[in-house]
Amino acid sequence: MRHPGCGYLVKRLAASKTSIQLCGPLVVELNGERVEERLPGRQGRLLFGYLAGHRERSVRRGELAEVIWPEKRPADSEGALSPLISKLRRTLGEEILQGRSELRLTLPPSARIDIELAGARLHDAESAIAQGRYVDAWLPARVAWSVCDRDFMAGYDADWIEEKRRSLEDQRLRALECIAQVGLRLGSAELPAATRAARSLVDAAPYRESGHLYLMEALAAESNVAEALRVYERLRCLLRDELGIAPGDQVAALHKRLLER
Repeated sequence: MRHPGCGYLVKRLAASKTSIQLCGPLVVELNGERVEERLPGRQGRLLFGYLAGHRERSVRRGELAEVIWPEKRPADSEGALSPLISKLRRTLGEEILQGRSELRLTLPPSARIDIELAGARLHDAESAIAQGRYVDAWLPARVAWSVCDRDFMAGYDADWIEEKRRSLEDQRLRALECIAQVGLRLGSAELPAATRAARSLVDAAPYRESGHLYLMEALAAESNVAEALRVYERLRCLLRDELGIAPGDQVAALHKRLLER
C-alpha cells in the first residue's frame, strides 16, 4: 500500500516547531532547527529514542545504563554514562533534557512525536467508525497507518524496542481495519483502498478473521464474488488444518449470503 496520509503527517509534524519522528529515519526538530545529526553517536540516538518514547515519566540513570549496555554494563556505568548525557544535554538544551539523577524529556505543549500522533489518530478513527462517521475516520486512519507502517528505531535492536514494535504493529493492523471499514462504507472510489487494506491484513495476520471478512466484502462489492468465496475457502482450510476450528459466525454468515447470490 502507498502512504496516502504521509503528506498530511509531514505537514502535521512540521506544523510544530518541535517535532520528533521515531518511526523510519530519525528526525529531531527543536524550535524549528534539525538536530538529529548533532546527537552524540549511536548511543546518543538510542538514549534519545528511549527518553522520547518514555517522556511521560522520569527515567533513572540505572535504567538508562541498561538501555545503553543491555548485556554487560561497564564497571563504572555511572561514570561512562555521564559524558553521554552531558553531550546530549548540550544538543537538546537544559530546558528540554531536565534532571540529574532522574532524567526527563520536557517538550513544549505544541511538540509532536509521531508515535503519539499515531495513537491519537487511531483513537479518532475508531471512535468515528463506532459512531458511523466514516468520512471523519478516513484521514486519521491513514495517518495512524502511515506512522505504524514504518520501522520504529530503525537499525536498533533491544527488548524495549521489540516491545514497542509489537505495540505499533497491533496499531497498524487496527488502522488497516479502519481503512477497510471506511472504504467499504464509502464505497465507489474507496473500494480499491478497502481491498488493499484487507489484503494487507490477511497477509500480516492470517488468523485475524477481520481481514478475511473485509476482503470478502470488498471483492463482492467489486462483483468478484467467486474470488470472495475463494478467500473464505482458504481461511476455512487454514483454521481447520492449523487449529481444528471453523470460521466465526460473521465470516460464515457472509459466506452463506454470497453462496445464495
